[in-house]
Amino acid sequence: MSKLDIYCMSLYDSTYEIIKDIGYIPVGLKNTNFSKDWLRDNTLKNISKKNPYYGEYTFYYWYWKNLLNLKDKNNKWVGFCSYREYWGNKNQIKSSNLKDLVLREPHEEWNEFDTIIGEPIFVGDTKLIKMLKYGKFALLRNPKSIFSKKGKTIRWQFDMFHGAGNLDKAIELLPDKDRDDFRHFTRNENSFSRGNMFITKSPKIMNDYFTEVFEWLNSCEKIFGFDLEGYGKIRMYTFLAERFLPFWFKKYSKYLEWPIVYYDIGKIDAKI
Repeated sequence: MSKLDIYCMSLYDSTYEIIKDIGYIPVGLKNTNFSKDWLRDNTLKNISKKNPYYGEYTFYYWYWKNLLNLKDKNNKWVGFCSYREYWGNKNQIKSSNLKDLVLREPHEEWNEFDTIIGEPIFVGDTKLIKMLKYGKFALLRNPKSIFSKKGKTIRWQFDMFHGAGNLDKAIELLPDKDRDDFRHFTRNENSFSRGNMFITKSPKIMNDYFTEVFEWLNSCEKIFGFDLEGYGKIRMYTFLAERFLPFWFKKYSKYLEWPIVYYDIGKIDAKI
């Protein structure tokens, strides 16, 4: 029996064999035409209709409500990725073959941890031309960010690309135990874990995370709704969760950061 299950989410039916070949479990998102072999996020108890806004979190919700077993004691690692971003094989292999690049089994380094999260991506390298094009309001709220990387925080980056002040509004809806801590995190950190991905061997940790993040996103819907335009706004809930995920797992679990591989197999179906 495998000691690691990775669910790989995709928007394209044509990616099925590639995902199966690397040993991951193919998951089809949205109401697109997928073959019967796929695991789908639009069956049983689901919020699949929210996928344009929630991204991968529609499957997270499906897994939480339909597959997560809190009584499971076998310590199997369970994780998630997408058709563009995968857990990396930490051994440095020069190859163009995806099968050689991705993680296939738990690593011995994981023995002392209960959660794996993606390696950090830094927000401080945004070019001035992008700041002026997308983030005039963000610059007004934090003009020093033009000259200092220290000012380019998670909050600053979110203001720039996903609406000035939106992250602050969302933070106010968090429970007391996390509101101030997450506010401090977003105003002081200049990186967050890549890919909205995690792996854990603890059903309880997974359940606790899903319980809080979905309660929070549901509350955020009352502020932002679904009348959203442009990539940076339409996927508002995905981007909020992406910033919250590393904060939560760092606070509530013994975590290890792990390399992520970018390899877009969806390009073979780019016309869809």
